[in-house]
Amino acid sequence: MFPMVALSLKDVSFRYGESSTLALDGVTLDVQKGEFVSVLGGNGAGKSTICLLSNGLIPHAVKGELEGKVEVFGLDTRQHSVAELSTRVGIVFQEPESQLFCMTVEEEVAFGPENLGVPREEIRERVEWALELVGLSGMNDRSPHNLSGCEKQRAAIAAALSMRPEMLVLDEPAYALDPVGRVELFKVLKELKERHRVAVLFADRDSEEAALYSDRIVLVDHGRIVAQGPPKAVLKDPHALLSLGVTPPQMSEVAALLNERIPGNGFDFLSVDEAERAIVDRLWPKRGVLE
Repeated sequence: MFPMVALSLKDVSFRYGESSTLALDGVTLDVQKGEFVSVLGGNGAGKSTICLLSNGLIPHAVKGELEGKVEVFGLDTRQHSVAELSTRVGIVFQEPESQLFCMTVEEEVAFGPENLGVPREEIRERVEWALELVGLSGMNDRSPHNLSGCEKQRAAIAAALSMRPEMLVLDEPAYALDPVGRVELFKVLKELKERHRVAVLFADRDSEEAALYSDRIVLVDHGRIVAQGPPKAVLKDPHALLSLGVTPPQMSEVAALLNERIPGNGFDFLSVDEAERAIVDRLWPKRGVLE
């Protein structure tokens, strides 16, 4: 039976190269299989370092001083190569161009399985499955470099998915996407989590979509976890989020404003639908009498 813990960091600290500052300072964090966890923080908070630890790029490719223990599905990342861990964990970076280097989308998505020696017929099946999942079916022969920004990010995700990972790690993948592209990206991530039980570790500075799709939010600042829990509990204070360099959800800002102006209501909604229900129920409780 496979471990249910996809990623485990136990009292992990890391310092890059000759830096005098810890990028991570005593971080303990578990991500369960099938769980959507968003790690939010400002620049230099430690988000990217957590992502690099999740598939062994730290310590194998990115050098520095690592303390503590990191396990991926029970495998100690110090003792297993990035190539071996890549069969369990796929990672997508902020700039998809940094991961796209083949002549066609199909070649890009097939590259990983080919290097693992996966049989040709299975590779074709994986490519078609991954492209369909991310909404790029029929684009097999397109050049990745001629795709739109959103399509490039989808191609990078498809390339990671063709390895059939059990966890997908995304380091600010929506940074350059327009609002429609962000919504489409999160629909793909939701499908992976719900239908395929893929663990999703999402790192970003913007909490808008993370608030709606995450099972758990982890706030990091100066290499430490400062808060974690359900989205409503962690994202309810816009002022605290802004002080950490995190963009708060728009609806949490509305809730906070209403709580300031109409004391005693305790609004804590994160979506438009929740806001509508809460406002109608609390501010217009006798609407039925008037109808």
